[in-house]
Amino acid sequence: MPVSKRKVIIVTGSSSGIGAVVARIAAERGYNVLVNYNSNRAGADAVVADCKARGAEAIAVCANVAEDSDCRKLATAASETWGRIDVLVNNAGTTKLCAHSDLEGLDAGDFQRIYAVNTIGAFQMIRAVVPVMKQTGGAIVNVASVAGLIGAGTSLAYACSKAALLAINKSMARNLGPEIRVNAVCPGFVEGEWLQGLLGADTYAAVKGHYEGRASTGRVMTPETVAENIWFFADGAPNVTGEHLLMDGGATLPY
Repeated sequence: MPVSKRKVIIVTGSSSGIGAVVARIAAERGYNVLVNYNSNRAGADAVVADCKARGAEAIAVCANVAEDSDCRKLATAASETWGRIDVLVNNAGTTKLCAHSDLEGLDAGDFQRIYAVNTIGAFQMIRAVVPVMKQTGGAIVNVASVAGLIGAGTSLAYACSKAALLAINKSMARNLGPEIRVNAVCPGFVEGEWLQGLLGADTYAAVKGHYEGRASTGRVMTPETVAENIWFFADGAPNVTGEHLLMDGGATLPY
């Protein structure tokens, strides 16, 4: 098939939240968009409709990034539809809420499930898109977390998975150049329905207030602010690779 004149982006976990905002931004800025979902088909269809309303071609593809065959399915869908892949955003993620001091609250299965999505899934997606992306060059953006830098967050397993993702980020930047740039973003507290549903309304409000109080900006992140920084790495920063950007409003600055 002929290669699309518009660039092409794959955003994993893009039926809602940060991924959905990235998809909409990409559509506005001239990209065709593959929207990935695992269970939220209605959300994915709504994002596809939004992308098309912004002038893009867009498709929704159901895939679980923990499965290598599904990752290869996403890459194949994009390349067979448009003939190219220019940007991959590894946004899909999962966690388990567990205090870091609760050493009995996690087991090997929890680590394996979280790693399968947050760490192995990102690697598998990178491996799947590289053969096509190398043909035209492109960018990969990994959505990590401040948790991977400071050993905090919703659980120890989550923090470890994001720290491992940052190691992948460095290694892939070193090994996929010069054709492909690889960078990561590390958001702190991100307001939104996902975290509120995980924490519950009262705890969510308390934690959000805590981080707002610590932040030099007085604000926490939103899906929109995270998405704009993802876009900086995806479509800008032409000579930047192997870097990670901490986005927490200064909440973790040393005193």
